[in-house]
Amino acid sequence: MPEPGWRHARRGTSLSEVHASIPVPGAGATFWQRFRAYWGPGLLVAVGYMDPGNWATDLAGGARFGYTLLSVVLISNLFAMLLQHLAAKLGIVTGRDLAQACRDNYSKPVAIALWLLCEVAIAACDLAEVIGSAIALNLLFGLPLPWGVAITTLDVLLVLLMQNKGFKLIESLVAGLIFLIFACFLYEIIASKPDWLGLAKGLVPQPEVVTNPAMLYVAIGILGATVMPHNLYLHSSIVQVRQIVPTEAGKRSAIKFATIDSTVALFLAFFINAAILVTAAAAFHGKGYEDVADIADAHKLLTPVLGAGAASAVFAIALLASGQSSTLTGTLAGQIVMEGFLNLRLKPWLRRLITRLVAVVPALVVAILYGEKGTGQLLVFSQVVLSLQLSFAVVPLVLFTNDKLKMGVFVNRPWVRVVSWVVAGLIIALNVFLLWQTVAGNE
Repeated sequence: MPEPGWRHARRGTSLSEVHASIPVPGAGATFWQRFRAYWGPGLLVAVGYMDPGNWATDLAGGARFGYTLLSVVLISNLFAMLLQHLAAKLGIVTGRDLAQACRDNYSKPVAIALWLLCEVAIAACDLAEVIGSAIALNLLFGLPLPWGVAITTLDVLLVLLMQNKGFKLIESLVAGLIFLIFACFLYEIIASKPDWLGLAKGLVPQPEVVTNPAMLYVAIGILGATVMPHNLYLHSSIVQVRQIVPTEAGKRSAIKFATIDSTVALFLAFFINAAILVTAAAAFHGKGYEDVADIADAHKLLTPVLGAGAASAVFAIALLASGQSSTLTGTLAGQIVMEGFLNLRLKPWLRRLITRLVAVVPALVVAILYGEKGTGQLLVFSQVVLSLQLSFAVVPLVLFTNDKLKMGVFVNRPWVRVVSWVVAGLIIALNVFLLWQTVAGNE
């Protein structure tokens, strides 16, 4: 039976090939047994908050303004934690992912328009992953950027292999890549010897973040690159991979552990984004390298500036791990939005090949014609595209989870409604401002 409040009959399950494929312990299980069962989807979501598209804004913030913008990284992640909680709750309570919910509730033209916008956002995210991986291959092995871009198309084979082996394997692989990135930046922080007092002060919001136009621009860029629209579609789907008991108690338990899972994972993402900024602040700020905002420039300067022989190599390894882990989640998000909005199912290899070519072709053309500088600018452009699309995912999510007819007893509490609209409004306003600034060429 459809949930009350859904206008259309509901057909199909999200990610049907793995839906409800992972068992969870019963009522007699301990907290840690349940946590281990639910642990995983949050890591897939967290990848989007540490992909190569975030690196440029974090590097620029640290090099130009020291530790001051750490508070913006923290606030951005707090916003993300709330929105991912809402996405998980929508999927668990209604059994619909965000794309399916939009198809159920909006007219066909509106649903198609939202799908097209989401596909553009996923292509932009895929573009950042392609460029980031290509830059990492160039930094590690001296591989020309066009060859690096071309090689990244081969990861479609890896994704297909992972899907055939089960969803837990995908989660485990992404977890391994995330902890590799974590270890790399733990080393970078130790090697950079940051000012720990300055770091602590940076976590407290400062008035100059708003009053200094240049700082505000970078701060908005950090926020715009942090909250990714496709992650909301992704999370509302992959929480349904667990075998959720369809009772009020079962759903409450699933919401609880899914929220803990995503919150812990997003703290890891916060550490990694903060570590990029801290490394840039410690290595470049106040040392004559304030203009460093390019990934390749940062890589070249890390070893000579820090005097740590492995600093540059570790930085590049983390970048490669970031690009490849983001690739896996981008594949899943693409499948979810196409099936959810259109109820159209393509073979995984075909779906992946289409989205990969959309990202690879422009990246390859720019790499051949303009080289490193061009790919860096393309990376920034991809983040602007993501910022523009964000509101079209956030607003439906907040509307659906605030609707008692759809959510029943799980509808957002009054204070959550207020906070969610404030967060959504602020994200939209700041992203529109960032877009205007970027188009106008103001910085």
